[in-house]
Amino acid sequence: MRSEDEKPKLASVAWEGDSREVLKSFPQTVTENFGFELWQLQQGERPRNYRPLASIGPGVFELRDQDESTWYRVVYLSRIEDVIYVLHCFEKKSREMPKKDFQKARQRFKAVKSRMAEEKNREKRIE
Repeated sequence: MRSEDEKPKLASVAWEGDSREVLKSFPQTVTENFGFELWQLQQGERPRNYRPLASIGPGVFELRDQDESTWYRVVYLSRIEDVIYVLHCFEKKSREMPKKDFQKARQRFKAVKSRMAEEKNREKRIE
C-alpha cells in the first residue's frame, strides 16, 4: 500500500495502428480534452467522461467528447504493467458505434493481447 504522498508510476501510452494520427486530426479543443484525459489515466486517475466497452474486451474503455456536429471517441485498454494501449480513435455521427470501428478496435485488442501472451511465453523460456 502506498502513502498519501506517494504518486503511482507514470504509465506510458502505446498507440495502436493509426490511432495517434486520427486523434491529431480531431478539432484542437477535442484533441486537448483527450490529451488531458489520457494524462489523467497515465497518473492513475479516472477521466471525466468514459465508459466501459466490455463488448470489445475486458478492461477496454472509451473516452468521449463532442462538438456541435460530431461525437469523438478514443478506445483504450486500461493500464497493464504501466502501459495504456490506445486501440482506436474515431468520429461517430449516430448513437451506435459504426461496425467498422467496432471491428477495428476489437482486432487491435486481440493483437495487443496476443503480443502480451507471446512476451510472457518468451520470458518463461528464458527463465
